[in-house]
Amino acid sequence: MGLGHTLALGFIAGVTILIGLPIGRLRRPAPSLRMFLNATAVGVLLFLVWDVLSHAWEPIDAALATLHEGSGSLGEVLGYGALFIGGLSAGLLSLVSYEARIGRLAATPLDQAEAPDPPAALGVAQKIRPRPGIASWSPARRLALLIAVGIGLHNFAEGLAIGQSAGRGEIALATLLVIGFALHNATEGFGITAPLAGDMSADGTPRRPSWPFLLFLGLIGGGPTFVGTAVGHGFTSEPISVVFLTLAAGSILYVVSQLLGVAAKGKHTDMLAYGMLLGLVAGFVTDAIVTAAGA
Repeated sequence: MGLGHTLALGFIAGVTILIGLPIGRLRRPAPSLRMFLNATAVGVLLFLVWDVLSHAWEPIDAALATLHEGSGSLGEVLGYGALFIGGLSAGLLSLVSYEARIGRLAATPLDQAEAPDPPAALGVAQKIRPRPGIASWSPARRLALLIAVGIGLHNFAEGLAIGQSAGRGEIALATLLVIGFALHNATEGFGITAPLAGDMSADGTPRRPSWPFLLFLGLIGGGPTFVGTAVGHGFTSEPISVVFLTLAAGSILYVVSQLLGVAAKGKHTDMLAYGMLLGLVAGFVTDAIVTAAGA
């Protein structure tokens, strides 16, 4: 299959992430509905953690099998194991460090030296200006961005699979992968924006994300599918797939811990359970479509 047709498949697989984004513009959802939406996002993300880790473990499992049979090498096992642990650690701990840094910036006023005029010279109290950039975002917006980053890393690995299948001329397999990944991405878009539904300022004013902001999140989450397809069409690299899959798993694990913290404050264990179940079922059903077709 030519590069143009392959890129079209990658675009189709990635663009469906936009389907779930409008949920973030809900103005004032009931607290129980907000809890249910966040819990469903947790379910979707938990499925993704299982999905990416199971795929990332496959090369290690295969290397261990060949080592047991006497035809493999310990170096291959250790190499893949190092990539697995390194990617998982980097994906998880880098977001922990990043979010802690952004949280400190958001809580710290600008230095007096950064103010346009020294307050003492004006004879008035110093005014604290809001910090620019991500530090000025609400916690819900920062969480949505982190979810989009984790899903984007996962979708890059999915794009690699599409590109590699198309590059080898396995058109049927590539098409089935596109269908399955497109369904996955539709649920992932919801997972990205669920924390934004009903986001409120300190005075109770709704914070509705703009359409450009939602498209920005969609680009971060779905765009890597297209990029991965282009890269995968040119060459095949299992180590690169392991790295991106484990990076995605680590970052998604961090996001899940944040969402569970939000859910714990709501004290609606029934809504949490129902939402998580729905998200998990949605993830496994879309995965089953690809598996049942033999992909």
